Amino acid sequence: MNGLQENTVLIEMENAVDSHDGEDNSAMSLTLTSNREPRSTGNSDSGNETESVRLLPLLSETETERQTQDSIFFRDGIRRIDFVLSHVKDRSEDGNRKLDWRRKFEANLMEEGLELEKEESPDNERKVFFVKIHAPWNVLTKYADKLKVKVPFDVSDTPSPKDTTFEWLVKPFRLPHDVMEPQPDYFTATFDKEKTDFFINSKEKTSFTPSTRNRIVYYILSHCSYSVEKEMKGIKRLLSNGTYTAAFPLHDCQYWLKMEESENERYSLYQNWARFLAFYKEQPLNLIRKYYGEKIGLYFAWLGFYTEMLMYAAVIGLLCFLYGIFTYHQNVWSKEICDPEIGGSIIMCPLCDELCGYWKLNSTCSSSWQSHVFDNAGTVFFAIFMGIWVTLYLEFWKRRQARLAYEWDLVDFEEEQQLLQLRPEYETKCTKMRTNYITMEMEPYLPLTKKCTLTFLSSATVLFWIALIIICVIGVIAYRLAAYAAFASIMDNGETKNLQFVGPFLTPQLATSITASCINFVIIMILNVLYERVAICITDREIPKTHLEYENRLTMKMFLFQFVNFYSSCFYVAFFKGKFVGYPGNYTYMFGSLVGLRNEECGPGGCLTELTTQLVIIMGGKQLWGNIQEVLVPWLRNMWGSWRTRSSGKACQRWEQDHDLQELGQLGLFYEYLEMVIQFGFVTLFVASFPLAPLLALLNNIVEVRVDAWKFTTQLRRPMAAKAHSIGAWEEILNVVAVLSVVTNAFIMAFTSDMIPRLVFYYASHPGNKVGMEGYINNSLSFFNISDFLEKSKPKSVVNPEWFTSNITFCRYRDYRYPPDHESKYSHSLQFWHILAAKLAFIIIMEHVVFTVKFFVAWIIPDVPSEVKMRIKRERYLIQKKLQNYELEKLKQFSKASTSNQAQTPGGQSSLDLSTMTLEDIEGSECKLPVNPCDPANEKELQTFL
Repeated sequence: MNGLQENTVLIEMENAVDSHDGEDNSAMSLTLTSNREPRSTGNSDSGNETESVRLLPLLSETETERQTQDSIFFRDGIRRIDFVLSHVKDRSEDGNRKLDWRRKFEANLMEEGLELEKEESPDNERKVFFVKIHAPWNVLTKYADKLKVKVPFDVSDTPSPKDTTFEWLVKPFRLPHDVMEPQPDYFTATFDKEKTDFFINSKEKTSFTPSTRNRIVYYILSHCSYSVEKEMKGIKRLLSNGTYTAAFPLHDCQYWLKMEESENERYSLYQNWARFLAFYKEQPLNLIRKYYGEKIGLYFAWLGFYTEMLMYAAVIGLLCFLYGIFTYHQNVWSKEICDPEIGGSIIMCPLCDELCGYWKLNSTCSSSWQSHVFDNAGTVFFAIFMGIWVTLYLEFWKRRQARLAYEWDLVDFEEEQQLLQLRPEYETKCTKMRTNYITMEMEPYLPLTKKCTLTFLSSATVLFWIALIIICVIGVIAYRLAAYAAFASIMDNGETKNLQFVGPFLTPQLATSITASCINFVIIMILNVLYERVAICITDREIPKTHLEYENRLTMKMFLFQFVNFYSSCFYVAFFKGKFVGYPGNYTYMFGSLVGLRNEECGPGGCLTELTTQLVIIMGGKQLWGNIQEVLVPWLRNMWGSWRTRSSGKACQRWEQDHDLQELGQLGLFYEYLEMVIQFGFVTLFVASFPLAPLLALLNNIVEVRVDAWKFTTQLRRPMAAKAHSIGAWEEILNVVAVLSVVTNAFIMAFTSDMIPRLVFYYASHPGNKVGMEGYINNSLSFFNISDFLEKSKPKSVVNPEWFTSNITFCRYRDYRYPPDHESKYSHSLQFWHILAAKLAFIIIMEHVVFTVKFFVAWIIPDVPSEVKMRIKRERYLIQKKLQNYELEKLKQFSKASTSNQAQTPGGQSSLDLSTMTLEDIEGSECKLPVNPCDPANEKELQTFL
């Protein structure tokens, strides 16, 4: 067939289709044939078409249906579809211009050697056209050489790990070997198109995997122009301006059905990975990498490793939680609060101005018992353990990542990306050129003045949005202050007694905390949607040089915003609430005394319980909302698209089926990382207040892994395979969060928890000779003479309870201050300074202990396993040795041919015969070669010498 020997391109004549509007044109096509050597091709409408056109007969309906419904090949059944572009018939004013752009773009793709075939959707309502793209062998070798793709050259001789003694214990969690290892273990080297026979499987169909093929095609699409203007380049711009509606590689089969002509990797992934019933099984990471590419494979490897490490933290956290429950009845201070003789006789000062009345301490009996579950001696141990756990997690992940980087040929990829893969947007927007002293070639660059200007504008925008978040947080705090007085007034009137179950446990503090947390969560979700678009816009304007740099900049902006957005309310409750209150008669007001919003106080049980409530609502709500979005949204959209397709009454081909799936998007994987890193922050930064946070994260991640797998396998188009050296900027962010978590947990234990005041009382302030916690509540509350109340803060008589009489002259409040009859009344007592010194000492000791262990663990555990270092050295040695032998064989063959030719030539002189010599013989002989025979650059000199 001549079409297989030439560079055949099938493109549909859109003006001809327009004239047949309303007819079934699914089989109509025009074959445009050109020689393999590309020539300049322009717009046929403008008279610049230089190629000869040969019309072939139109394909009949029978030939159209000859393909199977799930075929992933061209109509000839031989050439594989590597990529698909789609567009619709545009009758708007820009329709002709988009048509012109498409023709020029597809003509330029032809010049690069790609083969195109056009199809039309049978759905007459949508009029979707598909351009199928195939990369022939010469194009693959050209760009594999340019992109430094690594391909196997020898089978690995490294011994596989032996089964351990406890292999039977983990066998139920294992997957079949052919699923875990879809291809043999090879040593690999950078592809060279001049040495194709050096590599294993140097045949057209087996040298490059489908993911590598679509990565090469996408690179061509990203750098191909569609106009004579320099900046009009790349498939991204054509997608953004509506010239094309989609660009995607095809899935290799249906996820529920095998195909004979396909690798069926999607089917295998669904059966062994994407089904929820396989939640206890290991992940087939090598198969994920082979099908989706290294970048997505690294994400699932990181997510799986993070989930595994959470198991240890979850077990210890659960034990600490159980310790708090089992020591429930040993809680002396809660017994004193609930005791009618002690807590019932203590009259507390009002918690807000005018609308709040006096109250008895024993009214907070239930909340004090609840606080003990999370605020106990086990919490201190758990906070220290989590500081060490997070270090072990990061260090072991570095080792796991280094192993994957070697196995997946990513060791030298970062440098290659910086040198070779400039963003098309950078190349088009940067008009000035300079020499790259690494490649010694001219490349575009962004002037320093423009770069500084763009960075300044970007930073100002980020700071503005962070300030907007802080304003929203202040608004929520103002709501808390105003709402507390309202809830206190309602509950003092007994209006919550009619609420079953929750009525007895509902307090003004709890009601305020829950409603404020819900309002804060809604604000967080709204700001997320708004800032997402802003972050992408300002990152685009910065014009990053490479895709890696683009992702890292966007990652830092988004995480900084999300950090403030999600954690600001937790930081307020943990470190600010109840710390700047003042005392009765001299309260501190948020916006001044004229506004009347008095700063919040912590309850008798402290702010730790409220921090736990805040953490559960935001963390749990975010995880629940995220899973709903990941499952329901793509499922409903795909159901709608499938219904529209089925309503046409015609069978859909593979490209049409994949077109109806949802697109992952440029930042799809970014949001997956962001979701997990935000969860990591909740698990580590505030874990001292909620030991069950790792358990909740573990349960969520078990579901998350399978939900993501199900979504990628069944609901999304096949993403473009991309490579990545590591998880990128997320690794640095995790390190920063890990260090910050030690500080935050130390401050939570010191200033938010009541652990330090209890220890000071137990060892230093307990009255009498007997050591114990009896009398702690009375010791932790100060006296205030109610006659010293200012008129604006004195409670109204109508809000005072019935038991309040004129004989009561004192109320108590939570602080360490001198009583009214002291010469330094209402100033901090000596015990306050003792406790403050103990808190600061605890922070210093805990931080130093944890950081010492962290740095020791980081020092003792190498980032790269010794086995991986050995294999890297072994591979480099074999590459050098094999290349030398390869060049020697070539040299021998050339020598034989040269000797034979000279023997046949009359008067020919004898030549150096290398056919029987080894490389050692050549190096040791007197007849030294003038150049290195293993260097391809010396080929001409070597031929002259021979």
